[in-house]
Amino acid sequence: MPFFYMDYWYLILVVPTIIIALIAQTKVTTTFRKYSKQASAMGFTAADVTRRILDSNGLYNVAVERVSGNLTDHYDPRTNVIRLSDSVYGSNSVAAIGVAAHEAGHAVQHAEKYLPIKIRNSIIPIANFGSSFAPIIIIFGILFSFEPLVWIGIILYSAIALFQLVTLPVEFNASGRALVTLSSMAILSDDELKGARKVLSAAAMTYVAALISTLANLLRFILLARGRDRR
Repeated sequence: MPFFYMDYWYLILVVPTIIIALIAQTKVTTTFRKYSKQASAMGFTAADVTRRILDSNGLYNVAVERVSGNLTDHYDPRTNVIRLSDSVYGSNSVAAIGVAAHEAGHAVQHAEKYLPIKIRNSIIPIANFGSSFAPIIIIFGILFSFEPLVWIGIILYSAIALFQLVTLPVEFNASGRALVTLSSMAILSDDELKGARKVLSAAAMTYVAALISTLANLLRFILLARGRDRR
């Protein structure tokens, strides 16, 4: 009864991590909403702040654009563009400025060839492949009782966990850079920095929750494979 076995471990291991992830995401949303109501004293918009940080680091070639959505902010190293969401781009709130400075931190990381970024980029192809096909490979291995296929899927799935693990220092470093820069450039006051720190800390916890969820799923697949080996 392989699928019953898998579902059993799903309930024990994975469901609690889904709850953790939902809590983390809710924390991000509520924290961002709270500090979106606190305007910065300097009055710079998030787009202005991003441009100032980039220029201060000599990154004149990195563009800043608006992207639709809420908290869809990201830095695209392929096109050298920082895209700020509708809720961030034109806002002068403490929350928006913190998020924007974080994305600028990613651009600086790439420019400086920050080692964890280089490691993460090298893992991306296999992690993307594993994300798309590892569960399918594992399920086919189970259906056809072909143990090597199950373990190939598990190895591919492990690449996702490795990618997420390497992502943690990248994200924490980008947030650290953001807070230091916002302070050193006098963009936010000490009191305002506390709000920005809370927003970025809440966002970082979503990456921790994602890693925990992936590790739980990985353990579930390993227990499934070992259980089949014993039979």
